Amino acid sequence: MRKKLVLWLFEFSKKIYTKWFKKNHIPWCVSVQELLLYPSESFGHKLGEFLNQHHFQLIPKVERHDAYHTLTQYGVSVEEEIALQYLCLGNGKKSPYMFGAIILGTFILPEYFAFYYKSFLKGKDAKPFHHFDYKKLLQKNYNEFRAEIFQKNKSTSI
Repeated sequence: MRKKLVLWLFEFSKKIYTKWFKKNHIPWCVSVQELLLYPSESFGHKLGEFLNQHHFQLIPKVERHDAYHTLTQYGVSVEEEIALQYLCLGNGKKSPYMFGAIILGTFILPEYFAFYYKSFLKGKDAKPFHHFDYKKLLQKNYNEFRAEIFQKNKSTSI
């Protein structure tokens, strides 16, 4: 029941967030089918696979959220959605939506706090990735991209 509440809050807040906080963002206008046409080793193809696997389409103006899922390999369960927000916080991202998801998610599902904290540390240890224009990275080799972000030695540039 608590997870259903969180899901409802995500859906409700998504509409408000895209209308009021993302009004100046330009949608990618890329379909799942187009993403799947990218080379199989590319980030774009992996994003298409993620969306296809979950029967999703990119949400206009917040496409980067699914890019985060693809890059971090976090799934779409409620606790993973909240953990992804913690990972982004650890990585330096700051947004009203992220803070709201973390506060409400932690309050409603506190039993996952160890997972959330581990995710925060993973984000802190990674190279910053929250600021990228992911549409420009769709051709990038997925495994190399992940290795650059989640390496222990952070000296490689993207």
